Amino acid sequence: MNGTRCSKLALGFMVVGLVMFMPAMAMAQPEAAAARGITSSGLAWLGGALGAGLAIMGGAAGIGRIGGSAVESIARQPAAAGQISTAMIITAAMIEGATLFAVVVGMMAVLKA
Repeated sequence: MNGTRCSKLALGFMVVGLVMFMPAMAMAQPEAAAARGITSSGLAWLGGALGAGLAIMGGAAGIGRIGGSAVESIARQPAAAGQISTAMIITAAMIEGATLFAVVVGMMAVLKA
């Protein structure tokens, strides 16, 4: 892997780790966090919103990549346009479903707090 991709991957893992462990950090010292104005419900809101936003960004990037690759494939082989379009729509629908599920889970984290 090149350096840029590795750094983006490392940044992604750090953000996911922060979002996952944010409620645990809030529960560790509730009185100190409340004194700073940070509550566990506020951190749950922040974690749910960040998780939903990251899921949407990932889904959009995936669908964009599928669309670009499909257009490039159709330009190279116009006779297979129907098969390529069908495969593209099915794959995009699967990504959209996973993205919607991730957003619902993020919003459930917000509503549970």
